[in-house]
Amino acid sequence: MAQQTLRQKLEILADAAKYDASCASSGTAKKNSLGGKGVGSTEGMGICHAYAPDGRCISLLKILLTNHCIFDCHYCINRKSSNVPRARFTPQEVVDLTLNFYRRNYIEGLFLSSGIVRSANHTMEQLVEVARILREEHDFRGYIHLKTIPEADAEVIHQAGLYADRVSINVELPTRAGLTRLAPDKDESQIEGAMGRTKARIIQAKDERKRFRHAPRFAPAGQSTQMIVGADGSNDTAIIGKASRLYGSFGLRRVYYSAFSPIPDASAVLPLKRPPLLREHRLYQSDWLMRFYGFAPGEVADVTEANGNLPLDIDPKLAWALKFRASFPVDVNRAAKEQLLRVPGLGTTAVARIIAARRHRTLRLDDVARLTASIAKVRPFICALDWRPTLLTDRADLRRLLAPKSEQLELF
Repeated sequence: MAQQTLRQKLEILADAAKYDASCASSGTAKKNSLGGKGVGSTEGMGICHAYAPDGRCISLLKILLTNHCIFDCHYCINRKSSNVPRARFTPQEVVDLTLNFYRRNYIEGLFLSSGIVRSANHTMEQLVEVARILREEHDFRGYIHLKTIPEADAEVIHQAGLYADRVSINVELPTRAGLTRLAPDKDESQIEGAMGRTKARIIQAKDERKRFRHAPRFAPAGQSTQMIVGADGSNDTAIIGKASRLYGSFGLRRVYYSAFSPIPDASAVLPLKRPPLLREHRLYQSDWLMRFYGFAPGEVADVTEANGNLPLDIDPKLAWALKFRASFPVDVNRAAKEQLLRVPGLGTTAVARIIAARRHRTLRLDDVARLTASIAKVRPFICALDWRPTLLTDRADLRRLLAPKSEQLELF
């Protein structure tokens, strides 16, 4: 077989990396890229976006070291039995690509994952070597996100955290039974054990930095994970519960959700169709409710339908408000921040603006309208100086009136 060029490897391994969702991304287009969708593009393969510890949104080269793999996870396009083109970078090739794209101002860092070749330790050592060369030999100060392999020795994973800004370990599926059935080479206890050790080292490094100014950093942007939605029979209630436990137990910065997408030559145990993309979006909304809006996991799970999944026609915050209408209307001039955050249509920014504005005057409905993106969704659930919803909150058809009229995805 003819030797692959660097560009051919890049096309294969950037495309293969798009299935890993454990990094924020963007749907905006950028021109002058390979075929309109390559490494210079912010959609499709090649580029993902993440947030640096200081809050900046940065562009990362997103690739696999290799898509060869000794594991045979049913849901994975790169599994051992998959009939896909294979490629493999050397650590130096990844270093050269990263530096070249960085110097051209295409990227600000690297997201590097990999299939597993030879062994978990060998692969993890190769990933760490990429980061080591960048940091030590080229003094690279860009952002690095390394996918770590829980089957690797703890010391090798520790080395990854010393070089990377963020590390991630994918839990893959929300239940032990699902993981055993679809990823027989992986073990939930091993995955969570690695996450627990990473959490402990992050805490230890922060403590040492307080006492010793030159103590080494360890994954200063924390750790994240990914769950696949719709590959097994787990419903949203199970996924929400799992995410909440991961946040609480391991101090994760993010749980990412990836809707299962049917793959070529798929196993017979997998579903034939992907779940609605809107289901993935609803799970992200539920995640935000727990992280930023003060909702408990049980409160989010309260609004699931008979099948245990979140409603698709309305967002979970609106679903909660409609189910617990006795909590409304909320007085925008007197209510506590926690109450305002539960009003459909009010995001964290709008709530902060309302609290700041009411210090200077008593707010009317028009004032609230100027401080929010859409007053129509807010009106049934608030009262202001010149506005009370009277019977509007109790209307039987309120759900139909407030359900989005288009396919556009909104946060709340």
